[in-house]
This record gives sequence, C-alpha cells and structure tokens, in this order.
Amino acid sequence: MMKLMNAVKPYLAMVSLQFGFAGLYVITKVALNHGMNHYVLVVYRYLVATFVIAPFAFFLERDARPRMTLPIFLRITALGFLEPVIDQNLYYQGVKYTSATLASATANAVPTITFVLALIFRIESFNLKKLQSIAKMGGTVIMIPGAIIMTFYQGPAIFGGEKHHAESGDARVDKMQTHWVVGTVMLLARCWGWAGFSILLSVTLKQYPAELSLTTLICLTGTLGGAVVSFVAEPHLHPWKIGFGSGLLAAVYSGVVCSGISYYLQGVVMKERGPVFTTAFGPLGMIITAVISSIKLSESIGLGSVIGTLLIIFGLYTVLWGKSKDQTESTAAIDQRSIAQELPVTNTASSITFVKIDGDYVKKDVAES
Repeated sequence: MMKLMNAVKPYLAMVSLQFGFAGLYVITKVALNHGMNHYVLVVYRYLVATFVIAPFAFFLERDARPRMTLPIFLRITALGFLEPVIDQNLYYQGVKYTSATLASATANAVPTITFVLALIFRIESFNLKKLQSIAKMGGTVIMIPGAIIMTFYQGPAIFGGEKHHAESGDARVDKMQTHWVVGTVMLLARCWGWAGFSILLSVTLKQYPAELSLTTLICLTGTLGGAVVSFVAEPHLHPWKIGFGSGLLAAVYSGVVCSGISYYLQGVVMKERGPVFTTAFGPLGMIITAVISSIKLSESIGLGSVIGTLLIIFGLYTVLWGKSKDQTESTAAIDQRSIAQELPVTNTASSITFVKIDGDYVKKDVAES
C-alpha cells in the first residue's frame, strides 16, 4: 500500500497544481480586465511568494541548505529571469489580448519544447529501437499541429460566449481580432521561457537540493528583476495602488499557489521524474480553465480550440506513456545494479559463488585452493 501511495504521489501533486493554475488563469484575467498593470502584478506576486515561503525555508532547511557558490548563484539569477520576468510578463500581456482559455491552451506547447530541450541537453534519452522513445517523439510531433490549429483557427463557437458578445458588440469583436494574433504569439513565446526554466531548474536541483530555499531565492530574484522592469515600463506610482479588490486577490493567489507551492512541488517531483514529466499535465489545466471561463467569464470555446486540444491531449499523453515506460526501465536498472553490487556472493563453507552468464546469475562451484 505504501509503495502504491509513493507511486501515485507525483501524479496527485501535478494534477493538484493544474487546478491551481486553472484558478490563476481566471483570477488574473478578471484583475487585468479591471485595469491592473501586469508588470506590477508580477512584482507583487513574487513578493508575496517570497514572504510566504521564506520562513519555511529558514526553519525546515537550516541544516540541509547547501553552500552557495557562484555557479549556483548565476543559475538562480537566470531562473529568476526566465520564469518570473520573461514568462510572466509575456503571459499577462498575452492573456490581456486574448482569453484565459487560450492562455491555458497554449501552455500545452511547454511539454513539447521541454522535451526538445531535454534531448538537446541530454536530460532525456532517445533510441529508435525502443517503443517508448518513438512514442515520446511521435507525441511531440502530434502536438505541433494541435497548437497551430488552436492558435490561428478559432472557428464557430461550440458553447459559451453568447452573453459576453451580446453585451460587448462589434467593437469588442474588432478589438479581439486585432490583438488576437499578437497576444497568441506572446503566449507561445512565454512557453520557451517556461520550458527553459524547467530544464535549468532540474539541473540546479542536483547541485542545490533544498527545494524550499531554492524556491525562496528564485522568487526573491524574480521580485527584484520584475521591479526593475516595472519601474522602466511604468515609472508612475499610481499603478502600484491595487486596493483590496481583484488585484490583491490575484497577487496573493498567484504568489502563494502558483509560485510558492508550485515551485516547491515541481522541484520535489522533478528530482524523481524529470522536467518533461512535470510539464506534461497542461491539458488537464486547459480543460478546467475552459469550463470555468465559459461559466464565469462567458468566454466562447471555438471549434479550432476543440480540434487543437484533442490533438494536443493525444500527443501529450503519448509522451507521458513513453515517460512511464522509461521510469519502469530505470527502476529495473537500479534493482539490477543493486543485485550486481551484492554479487559475487561466496559461501566459504561450500565454496560456491555466483557468476553472470548471458545476463543471468548462475551458481558455480569453485575449487578450494
């Protein structure tokens, strides 16, 4: 039973995060629609995350925290730049131009990009003679047309959006068509930042395996980097006054759930399963977001979104199946090495030892000297 729970934990953690991300897409969309500045939102988000996670990191990892070195510091600085600054600012501007549903949908490209980067940096293996390698590559290829269809073909509305469009009129439609492609390009560009962050995080965790402390440092670096960008883009103080409405809710929710808790859980799971696994649950978040957005924000779900989503989900979980097979082989290899370390086993009384012949260990009598 305990073994089953340990096997299920990574899946439960990633599924739980998708529910958290779904809430983020909707809450931030509401805050941005009410005029909150997205540069300011990024800074507040990571400031909240820093203050929430820092006490846990200080007390729980006081004795386990590795020594800070210059290479680790540079990696943490890069992590704080890739996700908090590049990824988040492109995301918020993109979702402002498009919709919460599309924002979550384009995130489905992250596993594909992560897989390609993992191959380049030799974090993932690829062997054409193995079915799981073909599945990972085939699933990656299938997701590409899905993302293209979802991006450039909206199609007729399948459900949702009637009330929203009736109230907004033609001006709203014209504005959406003007910004849709630009916003979508921003959302796809941020996927590269997210994927690069996942790859670099997996590498950094090997040298700095203190998840809470690493999360705190990334959030702190992201806060400082985001503040510099914000003051350059918005030199006035007025956007920083967010009050107690949707802006504050978006900052607190995104900081606690989608930065603090998310980074920590991703770090824990990534140490065991790798960056491709942690980014492979995006379609679930997209489905949850689409349902919530259709109900709460009256956003329409078009035919193109449905077709693209089906292709992405099929390709994505083909990749996930391949990853599960890799995990099984990895576990078996570890068990085999454990056996090899224990052998040869010699019985001094009977002068019997075990030797490896054609991959199998067999018993062999040894003459006493």
